[in-house]
Amino acid sequence: MSQLPITDNHIHIDMKRGRGLDAVRDFQNAGGTHMFLVTLPSRHLGVSVKKPEDYKIVFEQTIETAAEINKTGITAFPVLGIHPVDIIYLSEENDIDKAVEIMCGGFDIAASYVREGNAIALKSGRPHFPVAPEIREASNQVMSHVFSLAKDLKCAVQLHVEDMTAASIEDIALIAKNAGISTEKVVNHHATPLVAAAEPFGIYPSIPAGKNNIEIALGQGNRFVMETDYVDDPDKPGFVLGPKTVPKKTKKLIEIYGEEPFWRIHQEIPSKIYDVEIEL
Repeated sequence: MSQLPITDNHIHIDMKRGRGLDAVRDFQNAGGTHMFLVTLPSRHLGVSVKKPEDYKIVFEQTIETAAEINKTGITAFPVLGIHPVDIIYLSEENDIDKAVEIMCGGFDIAASYVREGNAIALKSGRPHFPVAPEIREASNQVMSHVFSLAKDLKCAVQLHVEDMTAASIEDIALIAKNAGISTEKVVNHHATPLVAAAEPFGIYPSIPAGKNNIEIALGQGNRFVMETDYVDDPDKPGFVLGPKTVPKKTKKLIEIYGEEPFWRIHQEIPSKIYDVEIEL
């Protein structure tokens, strides 16, 4: 195999409670080269959010972790976000309008880090399980606000949403277009392998590398990226997928499909979405 970059589009590393750099070394030793390091949920980090400024410690920890990872030879791109389930917790402690205000304020702070060049993208979405209509609508309000921020920043948005269906793709694309952001800057994290269904709407699926998801996706084309959604939680080792998964899966599938589709998946597409250099 030639010097192919191997990129994990959505991974978490917890330097305090998790395996930290040991997990990064697992990724590296398996052949991984680049990762999009996504903010851990505030509750995972023991941060109680009462106001937008409380998210600063979460964002800064992501940026600091990326800097430590970059010392290992792996390139980590920080992606700052607020987990969509926060809307539920915040609305239990406040009224729902206040919950939206807190989350939107938090994203304004995240956007400032992107504007200053300390992060490269935002992450938003809505709960991936059934919720009350008012929670879903509030989540859509927050998502629309994030799209508007990303439009001005010219950055990408990763989305944590319900399982991808043709209907959900169309719904999200409409929210994005109404906010003025190109859907080519929208990435559906933890996506089902509906590559063909996503393409007409411009949204990019980020597909977990477990089971036969990637094989199903490749049957429809190579317009997607790969991820583990590894959470680096000592209570859930290897959850969602272990850090070795994307490089190991890539190497295995190269034997069947050749290198060409994986240059697109690991270098061309993420470089275009996030406007970053993915080089060895």
